Amino acid sequence: MSNHTTDVSPTQGSTMPSFSITSTIIKGNSTSVNSSSSVLDEMAANDIKSRANYVYSFFAALGFLAGCFLLFSFVQTYRAHRRLAWLDCLLWVFCGFQLLLLLLSLHTAAYRPKYLNIRALGCAALSFTINTVSLCSLLVLVLMAYVLTLDPPSHSLLRRPGVCATLVILTSALISLVLAGVRGPGDGLHVVTDCFMDPTSAGVSYAAARLCMAFLFPYILQLGLLISGCVRQWKSKGRFLSGSEEGPMFLTVSVVMFICLLFYSVSLLRGAQLESEKMLSYHEQAFLSIAEFVLFSGSSISLLLVLFMHRLCRESLHGVMRQLRDCCRSPGRTQPNRNIIAPHIEITDTLQDIES
Repeated sequence: MSNHTTDVSPTQGSTMPSFSITSTIIKGNSTSVNSSSSVLDEMAANDIKSRANYVYSFFAALGFLAGCFLLFSFVQTYRAHRRLAWLDCLLWVFCGFQLLLLLLSLHTAAYRPKYLNIRALGCAALSFTINTVSLCSLLVLVLMAYVLTLDPPSHSLLRRPGVCATLVILTSALISLVLAGVRGPGDGLHVVTDCFMDPTSAGVSYAAARLCMAFLFPYILQLGLLISGCVRQWKSKGRFLSGSEEGPMFLTVSVVMFICLLFYSVSLLRGAQLESEKMLSYHEQAFLSIAEFVLFSGSSISLLLVLFMHRLCRESLHGVMRQLRDCCRSPGRTQPNRNIIAPHIEITDTLQDIES
């Protein structure tokens, strides 16, 4: 019996360490597999961000050129006529805000797939500025809807530049301040961190507040003006949008801005929900970067639409293209259809000369 018991105990002693070593090896292998898969996921997400950045950079360059030409065209029109129509003034201001948004979006194009690394206070100031400029452009669209649909008289309060500028800037700044308060200071204002324009870590409340105040509020105003103007003109049997040639351009730009803002706002809300559930993966972060590029691409597309749909800007573009074509033409083909008239001298004798 004693021999039997002594034979069993070494076997048990040799078996237990083998199980522990095997389990340690399995845990180590699973940890290395998880870390390698996470690294591969991060590389794939960075690749998606880089490709989206290349596409956005192309559209941003086109939009920047279009915005500069639009401002040049409006300045030339003002110098020629010494005045601008009220709609053209609003359109000039809208294009200026969109061009400023493109310049502010350089922090995304310059650092992707990484992020701008600054203090939290500077990041909050950048986010406040972008939200203010975006809201200003949307409220200018609301003013354009007011002018196009209701056709107010020239002495109306909302047709005075000082009143409109004060109303637009103050409303946009107040809404941006409320959003900054909902966002909160984060970990600290002087902590250096990666800068997100609208961080998902701010919570679902911030994403919902931005959706309501920076997106739904201006478009509900715009929709109400369009419906009231449509009813008013239907009763008076007039043409929709006062029969103005700026009407189709205004509707097209508004629809494009609406789609881009809706896509970004819904993506931000979805990302905030995933962040609260600790399920925000690398691919979801890449999707949020794409949504941010779509938001700023709306500015480029709107500037291009104004350039090609506004009659005065389109005529200015045709004139510039015609001048460039004439300048680039070879010297031998400068005047291909030139008609050279040879001198013709006719000598007639009068009756007095013949008699003499």
